[in-house]
Amino acid sequence: MRIGIVCPYSWDVPGGVQFHIRDLAEYFIRLGHEVSVLAPADDDTPLPPYVVSAGRAVPVPYNGSVARLNFGFLSAARVRRWLHDGRFDVIHIHEPTSPSLGLLTCWAAQGPIVATFHTSNPRSRAMIAAYAILQAALEKISARIAVSEYARRTLVEHLGGDAVVIPNGVDVDFFAKAEPNPEWQGDTIGFIGRIDEPRKGLPVLMRALPKILAARPQTRLLVAGRGDEKEAVESLPAELRSRVEFLGMVSDEDKARFLRSVDLYVAPNTGGESFGIILVEALSAGAPVLASDLDAFAQVLDQGAAGELFANEDADALAEAAVRLLEDPARRAELQERGSAHVRRFDWSTVGADILSVYETVTAGAAAVAADDRPSGGGSGLRARLGLARD
Repeated sequence: MRIGIVCPYSWDVPGGVQFHIRDLAEYFIRLGHEVSVLAPADDDTPLPPYVVSAGRAVPVPYNGSVARLNFGFLSAARVRRWLHDGRFDVIHIHEPTSPSLGLLTCWAAQGPIVATFHTSNPRSRAMIAAYAILQAALEKISARIAVSEYARRTLVEHLGGDAVVIPNGVDVDFFAKAEPNPEWQGDTIGFIGRIDEPRKGLPVLMRALPKILAARPQTRLLVAGRGDEKEAVESLPAELRSRVEFLGMVSDEDKARFLRSVDLYVAPNTGGESFGIILVEALSAGAPVLASDLDAFAQVLDQGAAGELFANEDADALAEAAVRLLEDPARRAELQERGSAHVRRFDWSTVGADILSVYETVTAGAAAVAADDRPSGGGSGLRARLGLARD
């Protein structure tokens, strides 16, 4: 099968959507499919052989963050050329409602289109305002996927229609088999995320840290991610700042080793999360997880069975739970066991097969329509099988 995948966000700025698309593409390539990914990228960005650059992206406020997106006449021309050269059997667009390549591809593409919705934002005024513009493009989509129930809810409430829920995928064994780093072991709390993005929750963790260190002075907080390190510790008393170690950006291999090494992984994110891929990676590595009780996080953690939850933005609750877990190796071992079993449902062997099944369904439906010489709107039976009936 010839598969074209559209990434809305800049390839050179790491993020959950980019990682998902990368792993999905490589999963299908291993199965023998031909895959091409179209993504924004700076001119000097090293790209895998299956990624085609759509040109440099620009920063745009989007979903409570700043996303690097690509839009405009030049981008549209590159989309058309990529579609012409690719002659794809199916096109898979991620975040088709963002002002980026996905929307341009929706407008330009013909044939079966699958769209994945990652965003969870129940109060998106921008999406409501843009409904009329988006609707013509969305009508061309053959099947919709949401990465979680909360992403599906955002889609239903703002744009109508429905989607099948297929979570983000992870190579579970890659994390499970990583070698721990002794330097990161021993009374360590781990955090991975953009330091200067408030919704990732590092300020909440910093507010909790004095209480954690008062109870367990030997504890270290290890922080991996880009951002202003000095600003991150400004709220801490000077004598505690040495207990925070910044590792900067880490490779995929070091991220796996990091998660295999820490005694406790904390995800203090405050909102805007539709899934929580870092939680799945931590569970895969066998790290006990403590996370804010966002709906999406609770779903990933099996409502607290595979990892513990604390009240969102409550630094005291975070501190109390962290101290309790650090002082209870048996409880951490229990979470590791439950998490390692639970996370298998997110492995690419399951997730990739589910996505491929959607591809096969829409391409078979398109072939049947062509054989019957019916108009393109005649695939209502297909949409019904995928749960995608429109309002």
